[in-house]
Amino acid sequence: MFRFLARLIGLWFVAMALVALVIDGTKTIAATAWVTTPLGQYWYDFAPASLNTAQAAVQRHVAPFLWDPVIQTLLTAPVWASFAPLGFLLLWMGERRWFSRRRASLV
Repeated sequence: MFRFLARLIGLWFVAMALVALVIDGTKTIAATAWVTTPLGQYWYDFAPASLNTAQAAVQRHVAPFLWDPVIQTLLTAPVWASFAPLGFLLLWMGERRWFSRRRASLV
């Protein structure tokens, strides 16, 4: 079950990264300059209230220093640079060989 979910979510993340790369590529061609849209901009366009809520929750309940250097750095990265590595990592974790080797070493 874990392998299936890891592969499914990994494929979705890789697909989102590919779509974001194509969108940034077309914007770059149209502007004749390198254009990337940061992850934070997409999140703000989609649900601005949840971005503010997430910031307040992390700063109040987790750790204030976690939002400023760590999460803000991730939010300023392009979407394709954020989701592609995570998607490939989940795809790799969802492989049958990796999961069975990991499980065998735990027993």
